[in-house]
Amino acid sequence: MRRLLLTPSNMTRLANELARMRGAAMKLGQLISMDAGEILPPEVAEIMARLRDQAHFMPPKQLKQVLDRNWGNNWLRVFERFDVRPIAAASIGQVHRARLKDGRAVAIKVQYPGIARSIDSDVSNVSTLVRMSGLLPGRFDLAPYAEEARRQLHEETDYLQEGEHLKHFAALLEGTSTFAVPEFHQDWSTREILVMSYLDGQPIETAATASQSKRDGIVQHLIDLTLREVFEFNVIQSDPNFANFQYNSETGKIILLDFGATRHLEPALVNTYRQLLRAGLSDDAMGLRRVARDMHLIEGNGPFDDHVIGMIETVFGAIRHNPSFDFADRTLTMKLNEQGMALAQAGYLPPPLPMDVLYLQRKFGGIFLLGARLGAVVPVADRIRRFLV
Repeated sequence: MRRLLLTPSNMTRLANELARMRGAAMKLGQLISMDAGEILPPEVAEIMARLRDQAHFMPPKQLKQVLDRNWGNNWLRVFERFDVRPIAAASIGQVHRARLKDGRAVAIKVQYPGIARSIDSDVSNVSTLVRMSGLLPGRFDLAPYAEEARRQLHEETDYLQEGEHLKHFAALLEGTSTFAVPEFHQDWSTREILVMSYLDGQPIETAATASQSKRDGIVQHLIDLTLREVFEFNVIQSDPNFANFQYNSETGKIILLDFGATRHLEPALVNTYRQLLRAGLSDDAMGLRRVARDMHLIEGNGPFDDHVIGMIETVFGAIRHNPSFDFADRTLTMKLNEQGMALAQAGYLPPPLPMDVLYLQRKFGGIFLLGARLGAVVPVADRIRRFLV
């Protein structure tokens, strides 16, 4: 029955329906994949990949209506230039490049009309579609992910709040020669429109053609930033989508974008992660099992505990035994995939995890994938130990 339902035409129809509710669909898909990852059917990943690739822009008439509603009818008089075609499109908004007559070059993120009002119904509809599709194991509890998707989407549709996150990160990274954060222009920003300085950069993946030392440096800086976010700032930009990083090859700076998914971390969770890393890097098997239980990664006496601990030890073993970790080496990824598939075939479902744990795992996983994309070689264990003292 599942093979009959998952025909190419049915999958296309499902992807198109989810694309119509892209904010809710993307957020829920991200949360599911953060937790279950490789054990979910590949059809889920295929549909979510389609959603990421589909860039449905607002028609110019609709765009003007949103801008008129927020800025009044005469807003164009104060712009020297406004590019109607967006330079980027995401799950809840699209970005335009412009220049004000006062000389400011700006990037303007405009929210799709009505998306904030439709979040609750869209998340419910997406949940129903995903359940009916048969793409998830029957025992998979979708409810907590739907609720978290709903909560975070409501937060992300408040662009004034995102502007405050932008200011906060700019202050945290002030004076750095490594990172650049756009300046928040509060005078033109509203809940539906975020205006910030335009920073010139290229997609971070273009650095894959740079020298080995530059690629290594980029990934090392991003690892250090991630560790600082967790252990110094106690606040993370939790969406490591490649599109949220750009690279300026002339200045050598990494540009950080999109702070809508910013999350503050509880000190207790930060301390638990520090214990996890200490145990893993020192090959403390008992300590690792104790912390994994505290984080709800294992049950404590569950039938799959040893398998899950084995996967965690696989990761730490690869980091410990390679003073310079080669992200391009797929040995670790292939081993984890094999272990994950074995768990899935044995009937394993991940336990309900605290959402902040999921977001941190997503952040770490995203940086790992970026390191692999750039083929970087970094002394990961040494970078981590600096934050464990």
